[in-house]
Amino acid sequence: MEYAIQLKNVTKTFGKVVANKNVNLDVKKGEILSLLGENGSGKTTLMNMISGIYFPDSGEIMVEGKKVEIRSPKDAYDLGIGMIHQHFKLIDVFSATENIALGLDKKQKFDLKEVKKKAQAICDKYHFDLDLNQKVYEMSVSQKQTLEIVKVLYRGANILILDEPTAVLTPQETARLFEVIRNMKADNKSVIIITHKLHEVLEISDRVAILRKGEYIGTVETSEATENSLTEMMVGKKVELNIARSAPVNPVKRLSISHLTVYNREEVKVLDDVSFDVFGGEILGIAGISGNGQKELLEAIAGLQITAQGSSIEFYEKGKEDQPLQLVGKTPKKIRDAGVHLAFVPEDRLGMGLVGSMGMTGNMLLKSYGNGPSPITDMRAPKKMAEKVKKELEVVTPSLNTPVSRLSGGNVQKVLVGREIAEAPTVLMTAYAVRGLDINTSYTIYNLLDEEKKEGVAVVYVGEDLDVLIDLCDRILVLCGGRENGILDARTTTKEEVGLLMTNLRKEGK
Repeated sequence: MEYAIQLKNVTKTFGKVVANKNVNLDVKKGEILSLLGENGSGKTTLMNMISGIYFPDSGEIMVEGKKVEIRSPKDAYDLGIGMIHQHFKLIDVFSATENIALGLDKKQKFDLKEVKKKAQAICDKYHFDLDLNQKVYEMSVSQKQTLEIVKVLYRGANILILDEPTAVLTPQETARLFEVIRNMKADNKSVIIITHKLHEVLEISDRVAILRKGEYIGTVETSEATENSLTEMMVGKKVELNIARSAPVNPVKRLSISHLTVYNREEVKVLDDVSFDVFGGEILGIAGISGNGQKELLEAIAGLQITAQGSSIEFYEKGKEDQPLQLVGKTPKKIRDAGVHLAFVPEDRLGMGLVGSMGMTGNMLLKSYGNGPSPITDMRAPKKMAEKVKKELEVVTPSLNTPVSRLSGGNVQKVLVGREIAEAPTVLMTAYAVRGLDINTSYTIYNLLDEEKKEGVAVVYVGEDLDVLIDLCDRILVLCGGRENGILDARTTTKEEVGLLMTNLRKEGK
């Protein structure tokens, strides 16, 4: 058996935190290996050691049977290892070709014609859909990711590591990526994928390696695995993968949106005359292919988007249902103070909603800062909230004061979503609340949202997984091309019906 890479007893610690402990892992030549584990289980840290970002405290790494030392990303490149990170390392104002040329040996660097020719040959070989003259700032997320893959192949990578490659891709883009990965496998390249989406693991990989709390649990053949068996290995106990959807009880109208129209910075209409109601005691799902106005819809309600003339967003406050409050024209702070909260998990996760240099307690404080009667900040309530979120969502952090920028991506997200849920709003809007979260935590959040619904909260849920939208929500609003293309009963609809409305604008909508 030929192995592309082998890890033997690899350990890595950060202060008192053990990220990886005595991990043994091997990847065969020409195979696709999925790396699974809960958030904070050490997956990215382990891959960062293979790609030269971190150096192991102990243990050894072998490439093609030879012991190696990987002290920098350049060492990794020289050994044919390339990693595509969640946050892309590209220069926005440069073209695809110029980004590929960056970091090459000085002799090659300035011959852009030669770089383009070789890069085009790679695109043709693996069927990449990429315009090498296009500037990065004009590219979609999928095109940027393709460029990152071409970059590492250009440098001669035979072992590719993809960290959460499908987190922000549409189902169509994911299918295209998987086709490319299979082409690379056929060319005897080894591909390691870090992902949380179990149905994708079962679809694309040959074997699945599992980490739990930094330790290697084992590797199984994908053909012999199921979603439940993989979850059990990941968590260490049987997990019920059921969303406990309760029936709405006495729903009360909380939002009435009518003729909502929004233009983006380029004066392009991103929402076109959208009208619908949101009720307390229900979960309203928003479905649509990425970029069809979901983000702008929630941001408009939260006061973060300027709406066109004629748009109306009325909020029916608890106890004042007969006096609707017009939210159009109000500041985000006034809307939030009224009880309309937005828990938005952006595509890049960091930078929106949390301050990376602050700990959990400090980030909880951001919401209540300025509310108290005293100029001296009272830390008791934020600390209590931080402890609650840490316990309920099992946030892995050395302490409540550890800067959140040092936590894994999934744990950062738990802090953000947990804070919004803990604040007991009247309307809770969540966008991509479980993006990048492991399956166990995802189900915890689904059930927390259902608990909020039982308390009479109006929950608006934007998500990418149609199965979850159908199992979790009561009604589903479908957006297509920025228009409302139908509202479906989630209990009776099908994935096919939702998918059809996502891609085909109804004639009567025109």
